[in-house]
Amino acid sequence: MVTRAFGVPMTRREDPRLVSGNGRYLDDLGENALAVAFVRSPHAHARILDVDVTEALEVEGLIAIYTYEDLAEDPNPRVSEPLPLLIPHPALHAPRVNTPLAEGVARHVGEAVVMVVATDRYVAEDACERIVVEYDVLPPVVGIPAAIEASHRVHADVADNVSAHLVQEVGDAPAAIASAPHTLSLDLDIERSASMPMEGKGVYARWDAHDRSLLVYTSTQASTSVRFALAAKLDLPVDRVEVIAPDVGGGFGVKIVHPWPEEVLIPWAAIKLGREVKWVEDRREHFISSTHERGQLQKVTVGFDDEGHVLGLDVEFWHDNGAYTPYGIIVPIVTSTQLLGPYKPGAYRVEFRSMYTNTVTVTPYRGAGRPQGVFAMERTMDAIADALGLDRAIVRERNFIQPEDMPYDHHLTFQDGRPLIYDSGDYPTSMEKIKALVGWDEFEAIREAARAEGRRVGIGLACYVEGTGPGPYEGAFVRVETTGKVVVATGLTTQGQGHETVFAQIAAEELGVPIDDVSVTTGDTRRFKYAVGTFASRAAVMSGNAVALTARKVRAKALRIAGEALEADPKDLEIVDGVVRVRGVPGDGIPLRTVAVLSNPLRYAFDEEAKRATQFAGTSDMSKPPIDEDDEPGLEATDYYSPIRSTFASGMHAAVVETDPETAEIKILRYCVVHDCGTLINPRIVEGQIHGGVAQGVGGALYERIVYDENGQPLNASYMDFLIPYASEVPKVETDHLETPSPLNPLGVKGAGEAGVIPSAALFASAISDAEGFFVNRMPISPSELWALREQHALASEGTK
Repeated sequence: MVTRAFGVPMTRREDPRLVSGNGRYLDDLGENALAVAFVRSPHAHARILDVDVTEALEVEGLIAIYTYEDLAEDPNPRVSEPLPLLIPHPALHAPRVNTPLAEGVARHVGEAVVMVVATDRYVAEDACERIVVEYDVLPPVVGIPAAIEASHRVHADVADNVSAHLVQEVGDAPAAIASAPHTLSLDLDIERSASMPMEGKGVYARWDAHDRSLLVYTSTQASTSVRFALAAKLDLPVDRVEVIAPDVGGGFGVKIVHPWPEEVLIPWAAIKLGREVKWVEDRREHFISSTHERGQLQKVTVGFDDEGHVLGLDVEFWHDNGAYTPYGIIVPIVTSTQLLGPYKPGAYRVEFRSMYTNTVTVTPYRGAGRPQGVFAMERTMDAIADALGLDRAIVRERNFIQPEDMPYDHHLTFQDGRPLIYDSGDYPTSMEKIKALVGWDEFEAIREAARAEGRRVGIGLACYVEGTGPGPYEGAFVRVETTGKVVVATGLTTQGQGHETVFAQIAAEELGVPIDDVSVTTGDTRRFKYAVGTFASRAAVMSGNAVALTARKVRAKALRIAGEALEADPKDLEIVDGVVRVRGVPGDGIPLRTVAVLSNPLRYAFDEEAKRATQFAGTSDMSKPPIDEDDEPGLEATDYYSPIRSTFASGMHAAVVETDPETAEIKILRYCVVHDCGTLINPRIVEGQIHGGVAQGVGGALYERIVYDENGQPLNASYMDFLIPYASEVPKVETDHLETPSPLNPLGVKGAGEAGVIPSAALFASAISDAEGFFVNRMPISPSELWALREQHALASEGTK
């Protein structure tokens, strides 16, 4: 009996360690390290005139104080230079990236101005409080309308506050809209929000002066990328730098930025001082100095026929990228291409401008531009249905790309610089599933029953397509030990997604070994040097396929070596439960651990098992050298997976909500999900990813937002004011799955990590609109805002009488 691993809903192997308090997070390290704290700008926009550290020098336990001038005076000029522009783009015509410590001007509340190193964090904070920074406060630019108006500039040399301007178009959308039987225009707004991982950022560095080597632990989503960035900034050979991501308490995109200023400054200070140095972000710092996302203003113009078919779509939007653009314009590019969802748009034109504001920098947050795009398209679909008096599901069905259209080329360029071509999917079947799951066709009876009780209920629907697994590559290393245990390593990092389980399932399946014999290491550059990172729902697609390809190489070698030992054709062999045997002859086999021994010809025997591989063991073919010219010792291999383009997952969510007639409170009665991420490696983990995403989506639609006043001061930068849903606010999630394997990779998989969060804003806007009888065009929405919309709608209704 062959024990299967791939596709089995196994429990996560890492959970017992993590939930029992045996995780190893950044702050568990460096107990004796010096501690760092920062003086951060209290102003959204200000010149830095002077830094007076006189009083701070009296603090006992102070080790060092650094300003930008100290960086500029360092023998290595790269330390003081701006941080990298990670993803250049031709449309990003005015990129601006901050220096590790502010050079002359602070451009948002929270930008680091001074770094203090002390014996512990308490001392460092005390010293920070005594440092006096003199500022010349400048007029801030807060919000997209102010950025567009451009009365003031975030960067003195960017007169219009526009960092990037991009247009993509297929066909003549304005002409198609002008000639369409019906047209609509929508003004839409999604406000700024932010990811809130349980663990903030953190960096711990050790410098070995004798070896001239640097070891850095960092709470990151991209350890190999941090390694290369640090080698460049600190002017070190890359083989003298190692970076490790320990257990990471959540990322959601904010930890993909690299290097963060602190990731440069902490190692630099460790080198300067010859001491271990550590910094761990507190929650206030996370609000004001880590990155945000979501904020966009959108204008949609659509032309359609009497049946609701979209003939032309023209979308213009303005994206708030905050004070800097370290991650380029990936978020608005994703919005501009992914808003098309599962639909044929007819002619399509999209134009965006990415705007500078004196607020925290914007980089990808789970969903990464897709929630905004789905909001634009799904609100448009609902508006078309309303205008024609059609069922909202029918309008969507009439615009679907059909299974026989796959692969479907949108003739646009996606965020990976490659064509936007959907590889597979069956959107009509997904619609059938979601309608059946939520009871779409039966809902009118439920609405009438609720109305008879004085209750308002509504149902919403939202569809999406998610580009997953963008390249350029990921790799893996697989080795079978002489004990029979299997070691897997990949440079991809993990922040709780279950990689230890999923990659072990893949390796176990490919090698024919029990999953308990497989161990997995991620995010440690000592184990694997080359990788890209964990983002864009790419782990299973990229590293999963890399593990599979590598394991197949190891399997082929194992069968070859075992064939020689068993005097059998490798084609006639199989590996079952860690034993290589002749098919149909279960008793005639050799353990995989013995094959591992035989793979490494030895002169010396280190244990009983090793004797099998020594020169007098009688197992060698004397007509050949111990190792063939094209071979190498050990039952191990390294391989890489590099896709031709992204693969596209999809899904549909439906929700039933109740809105209180008096308080306008919004209650979620049902939440249903149908998801297609290709072949399922572990259905239980996919379910968990969806549930987690839905929880974040509920937060983003109904609770969470970052609020700034006109002076650029954040008004809710703490959990006292930034609302996050509790378990009591997150609904039970009902799920169904569709599997349309991707033809682009060996495993047929697509990503699932961001799926749950993507359609939430559009979904709740649809359901609330249905309950209330008027169109919701701005998210997130609170009870007070819904109450105000009711008042506006009532006044507008009175005015039309």
